Amino acid sequence: MNPEQIRIVLVEPSHPGNIGAVARAMKTMGLGKLVLVAPEQFPHEEATWRAVWASDVLESAEVVKTLDEAVADCGFVVGTCARDQRLPWPVLDPRRAAVEVSANSQRGEVAILFGREDNGLSNEELMRCNLHLAIPTSDAYSSLNLASAVQIVCYELHMLTEYDTLPQTSTAQWDEPLATQENIERFYVHLEETLSEIGFLNPAAPRKLMPRLRRLYNRLNMDEMELNILRGILTETQKRCEPVDWSQQSRGGS
Repeated sequence: MNPEQIRIVLVEPSHPGNIGAVARAMKTMGLGKLVLVAPEQFPHEEATWRAVWASDVLESAEVVKTLDEAVADCGFVVGTCARDQRLPWPVLDPRRAAVEVSANSQRGEVAILFGREDNGLSNEELMRCNLHLAIPTSDAYSSLNLASAVQIVCYELHMLTEYDTLPQTSTAQWDEPLATQENIERFYVHLEETLSEIGFLNPAAPRKLMPRLRRLYNRLNMDEMELNILRGILTETQKRCEPVDWSQQSRGGS
């Protein structure tokens, strides 16, 4: 993907705050080319405020009067739209559309069009596009804020470059090795001894306490450091209690 050849085009945005929020959404995902078609209010202090640290995207934004000017040098144009189109047209979700955008950005300029806050792109504007992009939403409520829609599309583009560098499992970057079975078994022996000494487990009538505790701790997939911490807690507990003499007990405490 060539992010330098991907531009986000806002067609007639009415709220300057949305322009600023779009700039912020773009910059967080590595895109910097913003084109504004006949914005109602720009530049504007609210746009700058909403952009936070993405003011450079606003300052370099190109302002044009017509859509023709915004896409004149583009070889591939994507138009965002609602899902219920009456005229069949090539349409993809953001994830699959990102693949098309990425491929075409290596061959020339690509524009992704976002329409007006109240009614999106017109049919005439959509017919200027090579591909339509529709963001799947809940059937109960499908309205998306302009900046949110831009964020979703930019995120999917960003993931194309970042995916292979991200952890593939939840423990890929863990700081300690997983506890070995040998050490885990020692822990269970230690745990059972401690529970017996404090009067919580009756060795003569343990019921299903230890199997349930094994099931609990086995779900955690503990590492060696975590296991050592638990062993340390058990050791300190043993130091501070008087062991229960179960031979003198009429019944257990489990």
